[in-house]
Amino acid sequence: MSQTIVRWVPRVLGLAFAAFLALFALDVFDEGLGIGGTIVALAMHLIPTWLVLAAVAVAWKHEVAGAAAFFLLGAAYVAMAGSRFPVSTILLIAGPPVVIGVLFILASRLTPRQAELRKMTR
Repeated sequence: MSQTIVRWVPRVLGLAFAAFLALFALDVFDEGLGIGGTIVALAMHLIPTWLVLAAVAVAWKHEVAGAAAFFLLGAAYVAMAGSRFPVSTILLIAGPPVVIGVLFILASRLTPRQAELRKMTR
């Protein structure tokens, strides 16, 4: 049972983090941009969400590669945010991908499927 939890927690957290980021895109509906402008603005605001969903998709099959993608997403946000935001805000956005990446690393080490693959390559 614990292996199942270790396997599913990072996947669920990755999807939840994507949903959290998608909430920030909803502010485009208050901009008064018209239909075309709203669609373009919504697409632009959802780019981080799509990147997180892509990382989850990669991690679903290749946990270590997905973990690397989550680490890169967290580092990219820190680099882009620079000193424009308070540290607490940066940690709120960059922290979860790093934690999810660590959980995917743990899942890759603790799930039986990955352990069997490691034995086969030795």
